[in-house]
Amino acid sequence: MGKKLISFLVSTRLTAFLFIVYALAMAIGTFIENDYGTITAKILIYNATWFELILVVFVINFSFNIKRYNLLKLNKWPVLMLHISWILIILGAGVTRYIGYEGVMPIRENTSSNTFLSEKTYLTAIVDGEIDDVVNRRMLQDDFLFSEFTNNNFSWNYDLKGQDFTIEYIDFIENAKEGLVEDESGEKYLKIVEASKGNRHEHFLKFGEVTSVHNILFALNKPTEGAINISDYDGDLIINSPFDGDFMRMADQMQGDLKQNTDQVLQLRSLYNTAGLQFVFPNPVINGRFEIIKSDEETQQDGLFLKVSSNGDSKEIGLLGAKGIVNDPKKIEVGGLEFLLKYGSLENKLPFEIKLNDFIAEKYPGTEKSYSSFMSKVTVIDEDTFDYDIYMNHILNHSGFRFFQASFDPDEKGTVLSVNHDYFGTLITYIGYFLLYIGLLGIMFFGKTRFKDLAKQLEKVKIKKQNLTLIFVLFSGLVFSQDLHDHQQKINLKQIDSIIINNPIDKLHAAEFGSLVIQDSGGRMKPLNTFASEILRKVSYSDSYKNLNADQFLLSITKDPILWYNVPIIYLKRGNDSLRKIIGRNNKDKYAAFVDFFDEKGNYKIAKQLERSYKSALPNAFEKDFIETDRKVNLLFSALDGKILTIFPIPNDVNNKWVSFKDLNTNDFKGIDSLYVKNILPLYIGSLKNDVEINDYANSTKILESIKGFQNKYGSSVLPSEDKINAEILYNKYDIFRSLFSWYMYVGAFMFIFLIFQIFNDKKFLNYLIVISKYSIVLLFVIHTLGLIARWYISGHAPWSDAYESMIYLAWATVGIGLAFGRKSDLTLASTSFVAAMILMISHWNWMDPEIANLVPVLDSYWLMIHVSVIVGSYGPLTLGMILGIVSLFLILITNDKNKKKINLNLKELTIINELTITVGLIMLTIGNFLGGQWANESWGRYWGWDPKETWALISIMIYAFILHMRLIPGLRGKWIFNLMSIIAYASILMTYFGVNFYLSGLHSYASGDKIITPDFVYYSALFVFILGFASYFKHKKYFK
Repeated sequence: MGKKLISFLVSTRLTAFLFIVYALAMAIGTFIENDYGTITAKILIYNATWFELILVVFVINFSFNIKRYNLLKLNKWPVLMLHISWILIILGAGVTRYIGYEGVMPIRENTSSNTFLSEKTYLTAIVDGEIDDVVNRRMLQDDFLFSEFTNNNFSWNYDLKGQDFTIEYIDFIENAKEGLVEDESGEKYLKIVEASKGNRHEHFLKFGEVTSVHNILFALNKPTEGAINISDYDGDLIINSPFDGDFMRMADQMQGDLKQNTDQVLQLRSLYNTAGLQFVFPNPVINGRFEIIKSDEETQQDGLFLKVSSNGDSKEIGLLGAKGIVNDPKKIEVGGLEFLLKYGSLENKLPFEIKLNDFIAEKYPGTEKSYSSFMSKVTVIDEDTFDYDIYMNHILNHSGFRFFQASFDPDEKGTVLSVNHDYFGTLITYIGYFLLYIGLLGIMFFGKTRFKDLAKQLEKVKIKKQNLTLIFVLFSGLVFSQDLHDHQQKINLKQIDSIIINNPIDKLHAAEFGSLVIQDSGGRMKPLNTFASEILRKVSYSDSYKNLNADQFLLSITKDPILWYNVPIIYLKRGNDSLRKIIGRNNKDKYAAFVDFFDEKGNYKIAKQLERSYKSALPNAFEKDFIETDRKVNLLFSALDGKILTIFPIPNDVNNKWVSFKDLNTNDFKGIDSLYVKNILPLYIGSLKNDVEINDYANSTKILESIKGFQNKYGSSVLPSEDKINAEILYNKYDIFRSLFSWYMYVGAFMFIFLIFQIFNDKKFLNYLIVISKYSIVLLFVIHTLGLIARWYISGHAPWSDAYESMIYLAWATVGIGLAFGRKSDLTLASTSFVAAMILMISHWNWMDPEIANLVPVLDSYWLMIHVSVIVGSYGPLTLGMILGIVSLFLILITNDKNKKKINLNLKELTIINELTITVGLIMLTIGNFLGGQWANESWGRYWGWDPKETWALISIMIYAFILHMRLIPGLRGKWIFNLMSIIAYASILMTYFGVNFYLSGLHSYASGDKIITPDFVYYSALFVFILGFASYFKHKKYFK
């Protein structure tokens, strides 16, 4: 029996089944977390016993496989490292889960603390009782996870010196508060609602008592000098205030005075204003009792209801508490025993103190709440006292405790540190990570491994192919055409054109204007040329307006904004005739003018449609079109109004804020500077109009130089260098990533055509054309690389920090992998070019913004370059594997008796390359994911937290690991099933990359674009894969089994 159990536990079938179950469970867990909260996901999945038992089985399986596959041999050391590393990673996770602990430590400036609040929530019970004339005490404490959506049953059954007692669960509610519940037998209360600091607060005045509300005394039926006295005379309420004030009855807006020391009838549901306090009495006096109830507003606390029983007596009690909350215990007496109960975090003590000397929150230039970094300057008070700076990615490690910058108080006078104590768990896990990295890299270069065997098989297939030809037809073309700026030339537009188009501003002078630096709403310093390029591309879907480039366009708007109100430049999507009808444009019009969106009274014509669209939880295509059009209108208005021209730095401003001419506050500028900023822009525009007429821009150029001098004088600390400004202008001019899409597509298509013709007729000129195609892809790859380097230089951070940047980097990594494997297969290289084209095409869809932006603080780290570059780079080979899988199944589809042998050789070649590619991708994905764990540990104090992004990356790892191990499972071996699974598995990568960002919530919110509905192509793609797999299965069964 024992041998059978061990044989079952270490079988490949069970392991394969558990791989899928474990991945599926994690996938379900991410959606449970998104819909019902993290606690619910932990209870049902991540912390469940059955979930952890799967990991135990994995450890047993990996351990026995070391012996089964003779991994202790020297030539198999990379595979041995992989098995040992996974065992250590799982063991390290167990140590962290059951031995390590963490919490948060809030500290105010100039105060010290030696306590922190536990991450876990605990139920604590202290039971006191006098038994046989001896006072006895028993303490019970354990951590619990509760959720409204799960079965939370638990029961403590203990005794105190022989007297049994039970504490059992009744109910749990999230977002709870202590509120008044009406009860005829209860005491009398009067509810008062006041608003201080913009927030609504409820208070209850108890009959016969005095209550302080923000240092103002209120007394209910207890006359008190200096208090606002409320008296209840048989249901009639009288108010007597020691302060003058007023009130307004909300029902009819009737207003009255609140006279000092005078009895007046209290007006219910009226807004009183006295002594600097505004308050309302919404209801008359009621009888009731205080209970824990669910709140309609965010309270940060939960409610736990318990039943306590002993010696035949039972009582119920409600407790408030939550993570990060420490409340006083509640007392209850049952059966002669006294119970002190509380729920929430524990207040743990440190063996030393930490004093916060100063908290520094640095903001991006000109912003109020856009933080570039924050830092806690602390003193560690111990035997050896020392000072230390804690900030993001720079932790304090002392006496086994690690402290991280987690958050801070809204007034920026206090900090919140994350505290972690997990030395052994982290050590074991990090050793596992280290061995994993060595093993993954080792399987590609050392020892006897599957990777090296595949490389040898590929060489053998190439030798056989030299004597055979392959006949098949496989070609798919994509044609994209776009006809922009086909404007209808009305009479008034022709008149405007005669002013704008026929008298353009000189390009050289416009370029000087475009090099002026502005400060955008996010605090990034950039040349006006960047904004000009962005507005043209986003508003008109073009790089120019007729014969005006971006600089000339923006300068023309600045010079003559009234003219541009009437120019049809706002692009309208095809198909939305209702939008065109509302704004008064013809159904065939591609563009609308700014004035088209407003009626004669200045009302916004699409306001009603926008209100519905913005309120819609899932906007349809038309609603999204209204929203997108609204954004275009507002973006164009920012240029027409001139508010975007934030060219004036405020002297000596602590936030380095820059303002536009429209937003000038003369108090910000002193003396001659005040006169300068008020007059320089009107002077420039007047000079420019004259210079256009005489075609001599000397005076206007001098004024621009003067503005640049003013910027350098007061804004030099945030002003980009001249080289960086010029680099950004060149980057905007060439916009190479938008062009690379079509270039990759054309080269890939032509290379496919040449390869097909070569199969039919192996002419020498075709070989030359194929070689030219290869070098063209290499050239495009070099241009792609230079574009990434330019974006890195301009932004100052690695170009993979947001959705758009990671897409263009993914396209680059895909081509790089394709070039590496292209030496062994021309079809692979052609496929790579198509993949890169598709990725770049997706990156320029309207829900991805190519604008260069500032980093959120946590991304400002060297870990960004390491973790993100590796993990996003892994998507390249895995994407290529998906494409090779599709090509392979198409080859199977066109197989017949005549070409069976030739198809088989090509199919074998592509399958081997596919497995090699997936192996490389899986290695990079695994390394990248666990490097992310190390980043999280350095940033937040935990290397794994079941964040949806890291969870789905692990799901992808397990799915692809399953695919690579299918060859060990009878019934799952073969080229058809492998290639089909390489296509299906790619869905996990799409979910990891896109789905998590747009459908789930977590720490990776900074990578998200706008929330989108699942595009139709997803469903079409799933149908395509099903049909392709179904049809190719029978061909494979007929010819290759």
